[in-house]
Amino acid sequence: MSGEEAVVALVFFGGVFWVLRPVAGALAKRIGGEVHPPRTPEVDEGVQSELQRLREDVDQLAERVDFAERLLTKQREAPRIGKGG
Repeated sequence: MSGEEAVVALVFFGGVFWVLRPVAGALAKRIGGEVHPPRTPEVDEGVQSELQRLREDVDQLAERVDFAERLLTKQREAPRIGKGG
């Protein structure tokens, strides 16, 4: 390899490195979870509405669990006829 070819190769690989290094860094951050997708008002509203729906579901489930616990407690405390068992 002559001197000119070495300089051209050095410039070429240096340019490739200079262009690809930020791309590789951004990709590494994205894979590592450091970069979050941009938030928009539509996304925020969607997340808020979904969160509200989930809260309502949890409230309903809590009420059902309370009702079931009360029924089980009544059933255990009720007097039994006969030997029971």
